[in-house]
Amino acid sequence: MIKITLPDGAVKEFESGVTAFDVAKSISEGLAKKVLAADINGEVWDATRPINNDASLKLLTWDDAGGKSTFWHSSAHLMAEAVEAAFPGVKFWVGPAIEKGFYYDMDLGDRKISEEDLIVLEKKMQELAKQNNKYIRKDVPKAEALKYFTEKGDEYKLDLISNLNDGEITFYTQGGFTDLCRGPHIPSTGAIKAIKLTSIAGAYWKGDEKNKQLTRIYGVTFPNQKELDEYVLMMEEAKKRDHRKLGKELGIYTMDDNVGPGLILWMPNGTVIIEELEKLAKETEKEAGYKRVVTPHIAKESMYLTSGHLPYYADSMFPPMEMDGEKYYLRAMNCPHHHKIFDAEQRSYKDLPLRIAEYGTCYRYEQSGELFGLMRVRCLHMNDAHIYCSKEDFAQEFKAVNAMYLKYFKIFGIEKYVMRLSLHDPEKLGQKYVNEPELWLETEELVRNVLIETGVPFIEVKGEGAFYGPKIDVQIWSAIGREFTLATNQVDFAQSRSFKLSFTNQNNQPEIPLIIHRAPLGTHERFIGFLLEHYAGKFPAWLAPLQVKVLPISDKFMDYANTVLQKLIKADIRAEIDDRSEKIGKKIRDTEVAKVPYMLVIGEKEMNDGKVSVRRQGKGDTGVKPVEEFIHEISKEINDRLAD
Repeated sequence: MIKITLPDGAVKEFESGVTAFDVAKSISEGLAKKVLAADINGEVWDATRPINNDASLKLLTWDDAGGKSTFWHSSAHLMAEAVEAAFPGVKFWVGPAIEKGFYYDMDLGDRKISEEDLIVLEKKMQELAKQNNKYIRKDVPKAEALKYFTEKGDEYKLDLISNLNDGEITFYTQGGFTDLCRGPHIPSTGAIKAIKLTSIAGAYWKGDEKNKQLTRIYGVTFPNQKELDEYVLMMEEAKKRDHRKLGKELGIYTMDDNVGPGLILWMPNGTVIIEELEKLAKETEKEAGYKRVVTPHIAKESMYLTSGHLPYYADSMFPPMEMDGEKYYLRAMNCPHHHKIFDAEQRSYKDLPLRIAEYGTCYRYEQSGELFGLMRVRCLHMNDAHIYCSKEDFAQEFKAVNAMYLKYFKIFGIEKYVMRLSLHDPEKLGQKYVNEPELWLETEELVRNVLIETGVPFIEVKGEGAFYGPKIDVQIWSAIGREFTLATNQVDFAQSRSFKLSFTNQNNQPEIPLIIHRAPLGTHERFIGFLLEHYAGKFPAWLAPLQVKVLPISDKFMDYANTVLQKLIKADIRAEIDDRSEKIGKKIRDTEVAKVPYMLVIGEKEMNDGKVSVRRQGKGDTGVKPVEEFIHEISKEINDRLAD
């Protein structure tokens, strides 16, 4: 007999070889029908996989992230079965679950797949799903696996197998389809009730643009049609809010092949937003005791060797430039420069915490296939700062950084968020992570304790820490429920040692500072991309590139309209006049489309009374007011940075 410990602490005994599905049935038939996978001792397993030793068990359903991921990964296999039926001889690379759905990369040879083909494949997937075929796991010796895929002529699977050993290889079969896969999978295809193949893209094999380009098909599935219908509606809304579409329509940014991929040209409207965000950050950081610095965009190779970025981060850095026998790199991060500023003067405990901030420009060589509008770029402007503090000051400083995040969330109307505490992987010390096991555990515990004390919602993720210490990835959700990674908040115990940073403590002894890397507003690029979607381009007045449009009904009111305009400009309100010979209805419609927060309509009555007729974006007419009253009200709205 083996002991199974359930999440509530209850312990049940079962025969060895029991499955999570069996355990669920022993509790209730209804529960068993909902089970998609199981968490066994912290690892997600098939619900039908035998358990042979004592274990902690959590049953995973659609409501659990592990359940959804397993559902979508299983759906990728179902799609691959449909593709193989429609395109015999297709070769498959990888088909993972992603944030919302799944994809599979495949080599179709000389054949092309179209949007019409997606409809056919959806119908085939629905037909296969109704067969309710089980997902069957089988351990396979390496020689047998190589033989199977050699006979299929699938060089992609053979490449995967070449990096595996006996005991590490499993096949999964459902219906007539067999794939190399580590799993896990749902019990059977019958759980997949609603299917939508969403798009086709190109993807280089292994993400390397030097390799062959494969076809990638994206899809999403649900356990019922209602959730799929809701998802489709959300995607339609997301298309309207796509930051690339809005960015072009509103004159926020542009890109040009002669400048280069992933390099953003900010238009005047986008520059206004940047300046407002910087103003907010500078005010907030000044109040919190930060000191601003400016550092170069390049540095010698030796500095990045000292920081460790070159060994760990070289693939994400642009190739070096050689001058005077030295190699120089475009900086991919600001921290080494800031460490040099800390080291430029003798420091004592009286100087700490030292908080230095910079909107630093960084350059990262993202693969061309991964570039995406403002979200993945090669030149980025980061709301960066580094805090150098003693271990005793760490908790208070980390709390203050979290409080800054919460302040920004309130300003931008971000209601849903979570902090992802990214930890190291002990098995990759010395490879992906600095080989200091005790320091890793100590700093991870420091961060965890602060998050618990402050009551900030957080989850823990193993194996996603920075190479020099644990980090927090700040996950936020837009107004329509789309998830974004806003920024990171990192703890660094390694670079103080690499750069030989120290301060004199109260005992007149040298001590190594802890370093907090933080960027609450992330980068201009990613954050403005998020805001475009979050607000659907309808920025609050304080952030809007153009805050007021003056709309004279006809040319005979132009002089008064210009008088109003000058008063607005003098009050530091961003305003323009629509002096076109168009009817007022068209002027209003065009200003609504341009998403300007306020319109001031001026006709004879307004001119004679020294007033303006005020219209609010999306709300229509809000009344007639004296110009000075309107200026007072909008100025307060702007200065208070009100959401609407």
